[in-house]
Amino acid sequence: MSGRPEGLSAYVAVTAAYWAFMLTDGALRMLVLLHFHTLGFTPIQLAYLFVFYEIAGMVTNLCAGWIAARFGLTSTLYAGLGLQVVALIALAQLDPGWAVGLSVAYVMVVQGASGVAKDLAKMSSKSAVKLLAPTEQGGLFRWVAILTGSKNAVKGLGFLMGAALLASLGFVWSVLAMAAVLAAILIAVLIAMPPGLPKGRKGAKFSEVFSKSANVNWLSAARVFLFGARDVWFVVGIPIYFYAVLSDGTTEGNRAAFFLVGSFMAVWIILYGAVQAAAPRLLRAATRPEAELIGAARGWALLLFLVPAALAAAALAAPGPAPWLTATLVAGLLAFGAVFAVNSSLHSYLILAFTKAERVTMDVGFYYMANAGGRLLGTVLSGLTYQAGGLALMLGTAAAMVALSALASGRLRAEHPQVTPA
Repeated sequence: MSGRPEGLSAYVAVTAAYWAFMLTDGALRMLVLLHFHTLGFTPIQLAYLFVFYEIAGMVTNLCAGWIAARFGLTSTLYAGLGLQVVALIALAQLDPGWAVGLSVAYVMVVQGASGVAKDLAKMSSKSAVKLLAPTEQGGLFRWVAILTGSKNAVKGLGFLMGAALLASLGFVWSVLAMAAVLAAILIAVLIAMPPGLPKGRKGAKFSEVFSKSANVNWLSAARVFLFGARDVWFVVGIPIYFYAVLSDGTTEGNRAAFFLVGSFMAVWIILYGAVQAAAPRLLRAATRPEAELIGAARGWALLLFLVPAALAAAALAAPGPAPWLTATLVAGLLAFGAVFAVNSSLHSYLILAFTKAERVTMDVGFYYMANAGGRLLGTVLSGLTYQAGGLALMLGTAAAMVALSALASGRLRAEHPQVTPA
């Protein structure tokens, strides 16, 4: 299939739909975070807003692999896009006159629906790569890197777009505008999607979701701690810290802070995506056997550990929000993003290398359930650690999680040690 033109056109259509989704997903995260921070929500309350999003992602990934195997990849892709439109419209109905508890509960539920939508779209797109990618000269790693890297660049633009929309249109109109655009894209994809993706297998059993492969299970464990290490600072702590440092309390100052925080988060995600897309070339993946790439996963995880450990030490040494600390955080977190991107890209390649075509949606769904579990762990700890111990505790927790990811990666074993990536 991968050598036929319809395979490439299906890959392009899936990627375009995924781009559209991730643009709104990034914008929505920044809108919710900054909007509710300005309403006086504490870091822990802000973290709660994203808890159902991550829990829904875990459940969705566990089920979505079976649903896609049973009903086809296009069905889960369309469902993800459609559900995101519904979630955006529902979020626009939030009444600012509601009590804080009711507002938190409502946004948690809507964010949960958005989490289901995101992981339906992600699982569909990533699984499609395994089935459509060429099998020669590192084609799988290359196509995975292009999809994942470009997705993160688009999501980065979404962070910037969300901050800009909040400052210019306000919360409700921003959310409704995104719903309208995504609905139009869903209609276009429904009309234009070419053939090339499997339609489903009626005999697929839900019990097949749980992998018997030790490599899939250890890689999933490594993924939990890798993404926990990112989200423990990314979701709440760092955006709120930067906002506090940059805002002077005036309306204009708050708007400027929105743009600056959104710009940093956008630059971070875009850098992350660019390095992900370049990872096959950086790692010389087309000419290296699977065993070497597994070793590289361990080595890059150990390198990543050094960054949050050094930043935690800097936060401990600073008497307060000093300018040098803010500059150190910006530089250090950008370095974290670059090294994290190589780790993430290696994981994304290895999960597809370890799985077989007949159960790709099952293994990818299980793996991204672990991914969502890591994000959930990081989200909860982001609010807790920042409120309890500030930057130092938050970044120290990130370093500990990276160390655990490296340990899990150390349990991976090459299944085809003499074969270069396919």
